[in-house]
Amino acid sequence: MHALVLNLVLFFGVSASVMPAEASVTAPVSGFDFRAQVTDVQTGEPVSYVYVHLDELNRSATTDREGMFRFQNVPEGNYTLFLHRLGYRMTRTRIQVGAGTAGDVQLLQLERTTLRGEDVIVSGSNGLGSSLIEHASVKIKGNDLRREMGMTLSQTLQNMAGFSERSLGPAPGRPIIRGLGGERVLIMQDGIATGDVSTTAVDHAVTIEPLSAREIQIARGPAALVFGGNAVGGIVNVVNNTILTSVPTSSGGTISLHGQSVNDQLGGSFQYHRPFESSVLTLDLNARVGQDFSTPTGSITNTYIRTTSNSLGYSMVRPWGYAGLSASLYLSGYGIPPDPQGGHPNGVDIEMIRFQLAGRGERLLNHPHFYLLETGFALTPYFHREIESNGSVGTEFAQNTASVFARARQRGFWIFDSGIIGASADFTDYQVAGSRTPDSRRIGTAIFAIQEFNAGPWHAELGNRIEFSHAFPQESRFSQVIGDIRPRTHAGLASSVTGVYNLAGNFYVGSTLLYSYRSPSLEELYSEGPHLAAFTFEIGNPDLDTERGFSSEIFLRNRGRSLDLELAAYRNYFWSYIYPQNTGRENIRFPDLFDWRFEQTEALFYGFEASLNLRISRLLGVGGNLSYTIAERLGPDHEDQQTRNLPLIPPLSGSVFTELRSGSFSVRPQLRFAASQNRPGPFETKTDGWYAFDINLSWMRQFGENLHSFSLNGQNLLNQEFFNHTSVVKEIFPEPGRNISLLYRMYF
Repeated sequence: MHALVLNLVLFFGVSASVMPAEASVTAPVSGFDFRAQVTDVQTGEPVSYVYVHLDELNRSATTDREGMFRFQNVPEGNYTLFLHRLGYRMTRTRIQVGAGTAGDVQLLQLERTTLRGEDVIVSGSNGLGSSLIEHASVKIKGNDLRREMGMTLSQTLQNMAGFSERSLGPAPGRPIIRGLGGERVLIMQDGIATGDVSTTAVDHAVTIEPLSAREIQIARGPAALVFGGNAVGGIVNVVNNTILTSVPTSSGGTISLHGQSVNDQLGGSFQYHRPFESSVLTLDLNARVGQDFSTPTGSITNTYIRTTSNSLGYSMVRPWGYAGLSASLYLSGYGIPPDPQGGHPNGVDIEMIRFQLAGRGERLLNHPHFYLLETGFALTPYFHREIESNGSVGTEFAQNTASVFARARQRGFWIFDSGIIGASADFTDYQVAGSRTPDSRRIGTAIFAIQEFNAGPWHAELGNRIEFSHAFPQESRFSQVIGDIRPRTHAGLASSVTGVYNLAGNFYVGSTLLYSYRSPSLEELYSEGPHLAAFTFEIGNPDLDTERGFSSEIFLRNRGRSLDLELAAYRNYFWSYIYPQNTGRENIRFPDLFDWRFEQTEALFYGFEASLNLRISRLLGVGGNLSYTIAERLGPDHEDQQTRNLPLIPPLSGSVFTELRSGSFSVRPQLRFAASQNRPGPFETKTDGWYAFDINLSWMRQFGENLHSFSLNGQNLLNQEFFNHTSVVKEIFPEPGRNISLLYRMYF
């Protein structure tokens, strides 16, 4: 209680101290343009197609054929630029923007590298400050992203340290981070929630096409509180840059083709931007078609996929800032494999549609404490239906969401160097047909403040977020199955603090503490009915309390020219963990399905992660990663080990690799492995350990004005049969077998 009072005082004290009672926001002022040319340090030639990220403002740009790029309307100050390009070392540089640099073209240089290509940053930074990127929780290279490119976002990320995939067949995979999934891992695109129902059940897919991703970010700790107080696992943000924040110097884009043999899949992506005098138009087209997946013992019936994802964006840039709109449409049809033991012996087909209209703007402020105001909104209608083998519709989901946010970036005050203060609100209208689940709605609001502090070798971040949630069914009634269906209101505070100390050079040691808060979802409160595609009869619990937890992590990190190292140990304790529990009882009305009831328990997750990337010479590098999580229920009702274990927890797993590179060509053999999972949850089977051998061949070349990259992958080349413990159908189907895939990308 004392901690809650202290955080409330600090939260409102910070807000009050930076917003004097008599201060007013006057008319916005113009920022400054920053223009630069990127050249090769050895040859002095311009370097085109460099991806440039302005960290503090979270803006990005790409160099044109002459190596030129620009950022418009940048407030006066010092900033950090990150430059990423295939075949060059990722470069971090400090720049100064102001009247003294206006109109000048700055010169930036990149160094060719033998073992480091274009980098994609997966970070705990939300652009609050340059130092945050040094303390990123995970960092992967662009070559890794292309090598791991899969049909879904979770397949693309599943081989990273701490990541695994919750799956029901290949199509509806969703990331699991440190054993945590569902509502505890928030997935967004360009900083906006996807608006789908992938958190609610294992058969629901994430509505994101990874092929068009420019970068992927993960926020943990204080930075995560900008988006939610419940992301104990992390916030995954896939950046497409549909709404550009600056006008590019010329037209350009990319064309990508992706194919793989394991399901005869072919996918393609076309991205294009066209600048005008003070505005820019963006176009992003994607399509993917795949057949049933094959395994070492045969094909998995009804695992096809048909997906298209398309978006159009428009931005106008003015001296006061920018404003933009985007419209996107996601259409997908995919199959859920059959359940020979009942439920749906012939499989289920799923069709989904998601439309999203989003807006985002930025306004420069002439204020003594605030220099930038960001605002945005999103309207997302989503429709989803599950079709049984006889053609009848089993279950239909319709969800309409609306969200708005406002964030003010502040200058330093008191002991803090910079920060963000903001508010957000969202509305959800949820409807289900084919069960007795009542139509329901949810209104949520939040205010948050995040501050950062630097003093010599010390860096600290502090964040607080207060959330209010009101869930109400269309009608209140008593159900013999789930109980008293009624409106529920929840409110709570989420807080986090991170401290980092620079030991020497690029070595950092630090710790993160997080007090998390999550209100029960509409599905957890009110579900009542069969869900054939997920093999379950879902039973909600209107009496659920808020989910509260306390997480702690200690880490050691190095980001150097020859060594990337990360060691982390973590402990996530929940006073009231919410999860669906297989009761082991056959449903009375649907005897082919077992009752799954949402329950609440005291729970503990703990484990470690380790990753290493060592560049031994200009031609040779080695590395790997290792992850392990244990998750248990606590309390006197779970003294037996079988009932203590939580389900769908990944075993000890990891990978080791060697990378050889000569010029623009690289070869990387890799061994992936997992130990046996001998700690299954109730009604869950154990899985044996396994290994799989992969190899990646990468090559890039510039012909004329266009850059071409190729990534040829061989996965599970020995065609080993193995079972993924976080797959719901692991008792029935093994993982896909030998797969040869090719990713080609042209930058123009």
